[in-house]
Amino acid sequence: MDRFLILTLYSRPGCHLCEDMKALIERVRRTIPDTVRVTEVDVSADPELERRYGQEIPVLEMNGKKVAKYRVKEEDLRRMLGATE
Repeated sequence: MDRFLILTLYSRPGCHLCEDMKALIERVRRTIPDTVRVTEVDVSADPELERRYGQEIPVLEMNGKKVAKYRVKEEDLRRMLGATE
């Protein structure tokens, strides 16, 4: 693959669902080639993001498109990333 997949995780401190999704992303990312870049964005640090997402976090975007909210299954994330075990 010539280009990177960009994952953006919108979260906030103290959010257990956010921590779960972050751990899942990291676990999957470690098993695939270095083609995925992950950025975590704290919505509580930006009033506009706080207004947009509120309590509807975590939100996961891939290349700018929302692909998951609240939870994502490992097999679904692997499929989205084109990863296999």
